[in-house]
Amino acid sequence: MKRLTAALAAVAVVAAGLVGIDATTPTPAQALSGGEFDPGYVISDAVFFNGGAMSEAQVQSFLTAQVGGCTNGACLDVLRVDTQTRAADAMCGRYAGAGQESVARIIAKVGAACGINPQVILVTLQKEQSLVNGSTAKGPSAARLERAMGYACPDNVGGVCDPTYAGVYNQIYRAAWQFKRYANPAGTSNFFTRYAPGANRGIQYNPNAACGSKTVYVHNQATANLYYYTPYTPNAAALGNLYGTGDGCSAYGNRNFWVYFNSWFGSPTGDTRPVGSLDVLTAGVESVRVRGWALDPRTSDSIQVRVYVGSVGTPLNADQNRPDIAAAYPGKGAAHGFDYTIKAAAGRQEVCVFAVAPVEKISGLGCRTVTIASASPVGSLDSAVAVPGGVAVRGWTLDPETSAPIPAHVYAGSRGTALVADRDRPDVARAWPGLGAAHGFSATVKSPTGTQQVCAYGINTGRGSNTQIGCSSVRVPTDAPQGSLDAVTTTSDSISVRGWALDGDTTSAVATHVYVDGRARAIVADQSRADIGRIFPGYGAGHGYSATFPAAPGEHRVCAYGINTGGSGSNALLGCRTVTVTNAAPVGSLDALSGVAGGISVRGWAWDPDTSAQIPVHVRVGSRATAVPTGSSRTDVAARWPGAGATRGFEAVVPASSGEQTACVYAIDSTGGANPLLGCRTVRVP
Repeated sequence: MKRLTAALAAVAVVAAGLVGIDATTPTPAQALSGGEFDPGYVISDAVFFNGGAMSEAQVQSFLTAQVGGCTNGACLDVLRVDTQTRAADAMCGRYAGAGQESVARIIAKVGAACGINPQVILVTLQKEQSLVNGSTAKGPSAARLERAMGYACPDNVGGVCDPTYAGVYNQIYRAAWQFKRYANPAGTSNFFTRYAPGANRGIQYNPNAACGSKTVYVHNQATANLYYYTPYTPNAAALGNLYGTGDGCSAYGNRNFWVYFNSWFGSPTGDTRPVGSLDVLTAGVESVRVRGWALDPRTSDSIQVRVYVGSVGTPLNADQNRPDIAAAYPGKGAAHGFDYTIKAAAGRQEVCVFAVAPVEKISGLGCRTVTIASASPVGSLDSAVAVPGGVAVRGWTLDPETSAPIPAHVYAGSRGTALVADRDRPDVARAWPGLGAAHGFSATVKSPTGTQQVCAYGINTGRGSNTQIGCSSVRVPTDAPQGSLDAVTTTSDSISVRGWALDGDTTSAVATHVYVDGRARAIVADQSRADIGRIFPGYGAGHGYSATFPAAPGEHRVCAYGINTGGSGSNALLGCRTVTVTNAAPVGSLDALSGVAGGISVRGWAWDPDTSAQIPVHVRVGSRATAVPTGSSRTDVAARWPGAGATRGFEAVVPASSGEQTACVYAIDSTGGANPLLGCRTVRVP
């Protein structure tokens, strides 16, 4: 019979903490479908632990038929090896060693001593090293025989076996011994718990964790043993191509075990499983409803269903009247329905339902992931902003167990206010159908001043507990004005102020008084300040002020006050600064001075930082001074002094007598201050 070989031949298996190899793909069994594979019930305990299922003669006959002609004298149907005596322990009874025992005798004796079905041993020999059927079985290498059961032959060292466990006899005995050890029998430690039966277990699809895992309800110890030995479950691709390859995330060990067993020995469960259907599974308020039917085809008696929400199981009786089931299964009666609402923890949960018949007969009816609502209130604090009188809050809250409005408590700091969430919120009604729209709240609550934590709570009715639905940090202004004198700047003849002022009693602009050396100037803090609007969104941005006042040179004391509005509070000092008004002296340069016919030629530039206007220069020759205006282009001055501009140059010929003359040039200060000398030179006038 032609065999298909899996591309992913080496699949890691775990045995006593060591790793072996799974290397084969089975021959098709008649009418076997991947849809029949139940990852939680691969083989029954009754079949797996039936140590007397085959006699030595039956094993020998089976091997002879499967191998079908050995080519090298090392095939399992003809191979003989010496065996050693092993004392009885918690896992296996005594094995009496002998010289040159056949493999059939070893399998039968180990099965009887350890209580492991010889069929399980034969299937494992095939799935691990192809030693029972196919071309490899007709002429196996010494290396394959050395690791016959894949026990203690880790992939990470190339499949080389621990010498203690190498060889056909050692491999068969130790693998059977290990299958018993997985059950943690009396006299051993409770070491193996990862796949312990009776609960949902996460089992990977592949050694590559990125391939994901499947939640499997492990029904019995025998199935758990297979996962300890080969800790992967076949994915949909592996089951979809039952006798070939799946995809890059497929693993084949437990799939192949199941297919080989079915092909050679019939169903590994050896019995008829319950049937049924999960017709309805819906999430409620801290509850789920399950409705369907389940029956044991062997009897008309009602059986149980077991509902798991996460890892919490609830047994229920499938004994409710279902005439449709009685019609579909004549003679079985109608008492096979179930319709229950059971408690469940809130949140996203996987819900699985199983039909449970006596003596280890279990069928999965279905699993679904649902979101279970909490019985406690839900809601949102949509906004909380400081306003005159306190903090304006807006939001919604409801209790999933009632359509009636519920209380909402709002705390601003330690100060609490009770509200009723009964305002119209159509958006909430759309999100929670059947509970209506009367679940909003909006109010201004009293609050201490300063930065406060404002928190809202939905007050529970019925099951559950009060719920915090939101918190927000809010800066609440005082009844008296508050603000800041942000900046005080000076020019040669003025003082400018900038800042903000706000009174907690009003959203309107407030008056601000600026004192310069004790003299008051009244202004209004009504200019836009986006930063203040962000801090106090309930008051808007119109609370800034700025102004400029004339001032003589010298030191000045500047103070700003916010003027109180309303019955409480008082005027507030916003800040004081001491500043000095100084007269900046002109700057400039005498670039050229020379005698020419009739006078003296002068050229240069001058600029007074105190004014944007042009200033003159004076050219003094002896006791005579001549004013020369600036205004000619000097781009070099603009490049060096960006504030000056490019029209600060001067160029002229001033009258002077013939002969040797001394000329001096002065820049004239715009505010009457000192006039700096730009330079003096002695020249000869023709």
